[in-house]
Amino acid sequence: MGAQTNRRSIWFKGQMVPDNEATISVLSPTAQYGLNIFEGIRCYSSIADKGQLFAFRFSDHIKRLFSSCKLIGLAPPYNAHQIKDFLIETIRANRYHEDTAVRLTLFVEAEGSWSFEGPVTMFIAPQKTARRNPEALQGLRACVSSWERISDNCLPPRVKTGANYLNARYAHLEAKRHGYDLPLFLGRNGKMSEGGGACLFMLRNNVLTTPPLTSSVLESITRATVLQLATDLDIRVSERDIDRTELYLADEIFLCGSAAELSPITSLDGLPIGSAQPGEVTLSLLRRYLDVASNGVAAYSDWLLPIY
Repeated sequence: MGAQTNRRSIWFKGQMVPDNEATISVLSPTAQYGLNIFEGIRCYSSIADKGQLFAFRFSDHIKRLFSSCKLIGLAPPYNAHQIKDFLIETIRANRYHEDTAVRLTLFVEAEGSWSFEGPVTMFIAPQKTARRNPEALQGLRACVSSWERISDNCLPPRVKTGANYLNARYAHLEAKRHGYDLPLFLGRNGKMSEGGGACLFMLRNNVLTTPPLTSSVLESITRATVLQLATDLDIRVSERDIDRTELYLADEIFLCGSAAELSPITSLDGLPIGSAQPGEVTLSLLRRYLDVASNGVAAYSDWLLPIY
C-alpha cells in the first residue's frame, strides 16, 4: 500500500474513517490476547464487465464468521445482510475496482481480560491485492515443522481467531531459520495437517488428496472450492489421512486459501516434488479458480457477490 495508506477508508464501528483513525485501546483483549474473529474475503475484478468487482463466496465467509463467534463465545453485533451492506459500502467508498482483499474483523473493544464477552464491534479494511499469475508462478520450498498443529481440544483450528495464528508463527520462524519458505504441520496423530494458514493438497497416482476436516485444519472455503472444481473437471479427489512420506513421493503439492489462492510447493525437506516445477494440475486448477472468481464461468455465479 505504501503512500496510499492515508487515502484508504476503513469501516470502523459504524462509520467510514481514515485508516489512521481506526484505533482501539492497547488494553483491549484484542490487543493483549488476540481475542478476535476475522475473515479474509477476496474480491476479483470481472472478466467481462469492466469496472465490476465480485466478492468471492461472501455468504460462506459470513457463515464461518458466525460459527467462530459461537465457538469462542462472542455475539455478532450485526446480521449477515448488514455486514454485506457494510462491505459493499467500504469498497465503494475507496473506489476500488481492482482485485482487492478485505479483512473483516469482530473484536472485543473494552479494556479487560481475555475472558470478556463484549462489547463486540467490527472493522472492515480493504487493500488492493493482485491475484497470482499462473504463468509466472514460482514454486515454494517447504519443510515439515517440529511444531505440532493446534488441535480441537486445545485451540480449535476451525475457529478463525487471531490467537490461533501464533501456532503458525512459531513454525514459520523455524522454517525461515532453516532456509525454507514455509512450514507444513503434523497433527497430534502424526499425520499431515495443513500449512501455517493454508490447506494442503497432494496429487499422487492421479488422485488429488487432502486431509479431512478432523485433522486439525481450518474449515477452509478455498479447500471446499478446490474439491468442487476438481470434481467438476473429472479429477479424482479423496479426503483422508496423509503420511509424511507420501508427500515426498507426490507428483504435485500445493497449499490453498483466500490469501494463498493456490500456491505450489516444489520441494519438501530438501527433496524435489515431482519435476520440481509447479505442476500442470495445480496450474490448471488455479486458472479455473481465478476464472470462476472473476465471473468467467456462469455455472458458479452463485458464489459471487457484485460490488457495483
